[in-house]
Amino acid sequence: MKNLFLKPVFLAVAILVVTLFGVAGYHYAIGYPAWVTMMAGILIGVVLILVLKLLLTWLFPLAKRIPVPIVTTILGGFLALYIMRMYVFRWPSLLFYSLALFGFICLVLIVLGVWQIIKIKNTGRGSVLILIGIVLIALGLYGFNALDGDPYLEESPSEQDISVTTLSELGVTDPSEKGNFDVDVFTYGSGTDQKRPEYAEGVRLKTPTVDASLLLPEWKGKKKKWREKYWGFGVDSFPLNARVYMPKGEGPFPIVMMVHGNHSMLDYSDGGYAYLGELLASRGIIGVSVDENFINGHWSGDFMGKEMPTRGWLLLKHLEQWRNWNNDETSELSGKADLGNVILMGHSRGGEAVSIAVAFNTLERFPNNGNEKFDFDFGIKGIVTIAPTDYRYNREISLVDINYLSIQGASDSDETSFWGMRPYHRLQFSDDFDGFKTGLYMNHANHGQFNSSWGRSDFGAPMKWLLNLEPLVIGEEQRQVAKVYVSAFAESVFKEDKGYLPMFKNADLAHDWLPKETYRSQYSDASKQVLVNFEGDLDLTSAFDSITLAAKNFKIWRETELTARDGGGQQNNALVLGWHHGKDVVEDSIPAFRITLPNTFKNLSVSDTLALSMAMGDISELELKDLDKKTDLPKIGFNFRIMLKDSTGNTASVILSDYNALPGVIKTKFTKFDFLDENMIGKNAEDQLKSCYLPMSSFLKQNDSLKLDKIKSIHMVFDKDTLGVVVLDDIGFYKKRNVQ
Repeated sequence: MKNLFLKPVFLAVAILVVTLFGVAGYHYAIGYPAWVTMMAGILIGVVLILVLKLLLTWLFPLAKRIPVPIVTTILGGFLALYIMRMYVFRWPSLLFYSLALFGFICLVLIVLGVWQIIKIKNTGRGSVLILIGIVLIALGLYGFNALDGDPYLEESPSEQDISVTTLSELGVTDPSEKGNFDVDVFTYGSGTDQKRPEYAEGVRLKTPTVDASLLLPEWKGKKKKWREKYWGFGVDSFPLNARVYMPKGEGPFPIVMMVHGNHSMLDYSDGGYAYLGELLASRGIIGVSVDENFINGHWSGDFMGKEMPTRGWLLLKHLEQWRNWNNDETSELSGKADLGNVILMGHSRGGEAVSIAVAFNTLERFPNNGNEKFDFDFGIKGIVTIAPTDYRYNREISLVDINYLSIQGASDSDETSFWGMRPYHRLQFSDDFDGFKTGLYMNHANHGQFNSSWGRSDFGAPMKWLLNLEPLVIGEEQRQVAKVYVSAFAESVFKEDKGYLPMFKNADLAHDWLPKETYRSQYSDASKQVLVNFEGDLDLTSAFDSITLAAKNFKIWRETELTARDGGGQQNNALVLGWHHGKDVVEDSIPAFRITLPNTFKNLSVSDTLALSMAMGDISELELKDLDKKTDLPKIGFNFRIMLKDSTGNTASVILSDYNALPGVIKTKFTKFDFLDENMIGKNAEDQLKSCYLPMSSFLKQNDSLKLDKIKSIHMVFDKDTLGVVVLDDIGFYKKRNVQ
């Protein structure tokens, strides 16, 4: 029996299996200390490899010619690794087994070396084998880590500099600077939390529980059993727990209510927005970070988005509690909160939850179960979504007349696409609504670092070891972007401070407040008169209000829905134009796109800015076999000129790059392996548009005879680059009431 186990090959397999089980146990969060789960993993690995070894040995008693110890060892190790990959690592099979085989070879060399020294007494040979095994392990670790980096750094450099006058040069203060208010930090909650003292004896104000039974009927089975065992409460008694960052003063103060996303429920998320709460409070705004950890992911199961209505509803129940305090003259919070001025901010699934909350805010009953009555109607003036989802709730939310900000990192390996732009495009404004919507796309920012406690990796171990983390900005830089934009958004919405509006249109105007990175800004408000957005019918030659479209000399001319990395839709249609001509092209062969306005069109003399959204398209669509991609392709967006023509024949042209930094393609390598990116993520880039602007005065500088009240057509003439593919959308004008 002893010989079954005291063989170098078996020992190498056993060490590999036990090590992997120990590592997996260390990272398997079930509420116990990591060293306890690690020892449990090691014990499971030891028992499993021994049982499999014995079982397979007993299955081969008649196979006289088969080397039973070797066969049972290999099969036992493989079965143990199969169980490990299926239920713990969940890496792609080829990658997992290849690395396991490499580790096995290294361990065989080391164990054989030790065997030679101890058993055979051959110190020289044993030392060589051990040295070879150690060198291979070192080279393997070096090679694995050497796969990190940004292979697109030179291909996608920072965009060209455009001379702009920054907001700080205009005297606008940095919105990330602390304000003049002292800040009081405290918690409120049930006062009975079994896991967190800040929501037990540490609460300043006790709150009642709420019954979410009708909103979350999926609270059942093992999810119910293990969650209630851990938390000590069920779905009928969810606590109203939160961290408060309160300006010291009389009030009432506007309020920003923040909520986290679906991180592990054992790794509490609500403390991760203190940097925003303290900043807002110092500037006279109450910051509240809501605890919804008890409906987050857990080893016993994830609600798979079925909990989304509950996430939104809980935010409104917190606002309801603030209303009760406001109306209670005996409460220290009486009259402190201005519930007519509320912003909801959500991260990840919380970003989808805030839209749900806004939709629920004016309803009388829960749409999924009318037996749950609503009575909210708070003055929610804006929402902020950070790396949000937009597909978890089975009812799509379309909002009207609310300010909107969304922020997304291009290196987000959890929510790999900018889903926040889908509600942006669905959001509609009335003509008299004095608000705006905006989106910011940041290169080299991930999902988790917007929360100070989530860390640099968007996945937990062991999946996080496959992520390409080297190109990421540091957490402080990523959170600086959130501080600048969330604070400026709150100032703009609550205090109607128009000084920050230009930075939402063009991130370049705030570059001295932001980390040096590549950004994409999209912006719109009710003052924008959109002429063409490529939605609606299938006719390439028509748009709204009898506007006609025409294109000539293009190799590509089509309208299409923009796609996300995984092939899903962005819920936004755009125009794609591609061309290729020689440097000496004659005028009649120059590619041009024309928008012709009807005679009834309102004159543009009341407009101060021409605006469009654009992105650099995929040059491979041109199918140019002789193209030298290294030398012929520009690293920034393709340039063109825009010409206005009035009904009397006067024309004026302005080159787009004279006023705008043209966008290049932001590409991301998410993991260490290209094939993993292709299988897990999808494309290395997606079309993210950038809002571009041309002052109407720039056209008049070229030709002061141009009649803005008689503009007949708009021409986009592609004579600046000999080839290119561009994506265009939302072409129109801003009225003078909203001067940039």
